[in-house]
Amino acid sequence: MPVSKTPYIAAVLILLAGCSQPQPSRAEPVRQAVAAPSSLDRETETIPGTEVSFTLVRLPGGTFTFGSAADEAGRNTDEGPQHTVVVEPFWIGTHEVTYDEFAIFRYRERDSDATATAGDGFDPDAVARPSPPYEDPAHGMGNQGFPAVGMTQWGALHYARWLSEKTGHFYRLPTEVEWEYACRAGTETAYSFGEDPEALDAYAWHFGNSDEVFHKVGEKQPNPWGLYDMHGNVSEWTLDQYDAGYYETLAEEAQAPWAEPTSLHPRTVRGGAYDDDPEALRCAARLESSMNWKRRDPQIPKSFWWNTDAPFVGFRLIRPVNPPSPEDIEAFWAFVLGE
Repeated sequence: MPVSKTPYIAAVLILLAGCSQPQPSRAEPVRQAVAAPSSLDRETETIPGTEVSFTLVRLPGGTFTFGSAADEAGRNTDEGPQHTVVVEPFWIGTHEVTYDEFAIFRYRERDSDATATAGDGFDPDAVARPSPPYEDPAHGMGNQGFPAVGMTQWGALHYARWLSEKTGHFYRLPTEVEWEYACRAGTETAYSFGEDPEALDAYAWHFGNSDEVFHKVGEKQPNPWGLYDMHGNVSEWTLDQYDAGYYETLAEEAQAPWAEPTSLHPRTVRGGAYDDDPEALRCAARLESSMNWKRRDPQIPKSFWWNTDAPFVGFRLIRPVNPPSPEDIEAFWAFVLGE
């Protein structure tokens, strides 16, 4: 069995997809009007000044049932009650952010003043970058082609802001709702491929098949929307504060909800990891972050950038189809980064 990763509070509604835009249609649930995987738009973005690129899929907006059914095997009490929620369309990475991508941000010498924003300058020396970690965040499990791991949610958000400034596109972490919507990919079962955990090996690295190490991204089958490693490999940060009673606060049909952070811990992590049992890899499974994830960090105060003891945590990014205004984007970064 894997080692437990767990050792206040929040919930307000905010629309991150854009301001002053029309409310989404409340017609049929997305499962009845979902685009076939082959018809979903795909796009490749190259990080300016490099040959490193990543691929995104454009997900349709719609409604879906958030949370797990009361009789779902392996269910935890913090996964309900279920609610119908409205989701705006967004682009999402087909893979977790890789070491190759994160290293351009992490190491100043790999970055440059290149930017895709016409008329804008980019000063790589003005970027806040991760402090040197106490030890290899990957614990020797792999770099090139593997997911970037071990960063705090704050560190992942700094990467998202840097990438936004480099590319001219607004990238951020997904909310819990957006993450689960992407993971389910129009399904309503425990996993995006069905109910049977015995089928998990084809889709995920988990405790039973990983040899207790994470693997290169994209080695397993994707979910119906072409997203890899939504189940397992490494868990993924979301934008939300963790609140065990969060679902109790949601409206009957919530509009793009987000549990706004009010403290540094705990935040919500999704997807399960290579050292988790199958039930932790379900679409609705939630994990709260813990200060124990940096217990061996000798810095005082402990690093804002790294979780020394959390090689099982990484992240993927989304890009709203209808981004906020530049002013609202600046306000967003100031809020989530505490600036």
